[in-house]
Amino acid sequence: MQKKQKLVDGNKLAKIVRQKLADHYPNAKTSLNYENPYQLFVATVLSAQTTDQQVNKITAALFNAFPKVDDLATAEPEILESYLKSCGLYRHKSRFLIAAGKIIVEHHGGKIPDNFYDLIKLPGVGRKTANVIISSAFGKPALAVDTHVFRVSKRIGLAGAGDVAGVEEQLKAIIPEEEWTATHHRLIRLGRSVCHARKPACHECFLPAVCCYARERGNL
Repeated sequence: MQKKQKLVDGNKLAKIVRQKLADHYPNAKTSLNYENPYQLFVATVLSAQTTDQQVNKITAALFNAFPKVDDLATAEPEILESYLKSCGLYRHKSRFLIAAGKIIVEHHGGKIPDNFYDLIKLPGVGRKTANVIISSAFGKPALAVDTHVFRVSKRIGLAGAGDVAGVEEQLKAIIPEEEWTATHHRLIRLGRSVCHARKPACHECFLPAVCCYARERGNL
């Protein structure tokens, strides 16, 4: 009988995982197309329950028609919806974007807020969206936990909380602040390319020796 290997402690595990992620995905970044904070804000809100690729298919025309927050704030719902129809929940997202645009114009001088607490007050913005904007648009330390980061970090054993806020807190405790953003993007890459939701390709992964999920299933 094969002797079961001892699990790696949290901080050591995090260090090993961060290094291997950096080796395999050194240039990982968001796949959403954007040129400024406003465009990333819109694209990230639209990305909920749909793929980044699908969002990218509609944003070029969308940003041409609504190039500024002011244009979004004064948009007619039916007209905005016509640009979003290929995006999931497009009616809800249209209302969210218009309402958020009005708040940004009226309370933030037409500029996308660069802090978490102002961002999550905007319609359609949750923890993940706020953290993506903070890190990618403004270059500030933030660790966004989307469905991929949530799934992959728990499978590996980096986190064990049952909700997004808990996983975010646990990851921040074992990952240096200056690596939050990069680790977020790299975990997403791993989740999309290897650690799939329904059937993870453990045989293609570079982490089975330290991954709790792989160990439990004997995928070493």
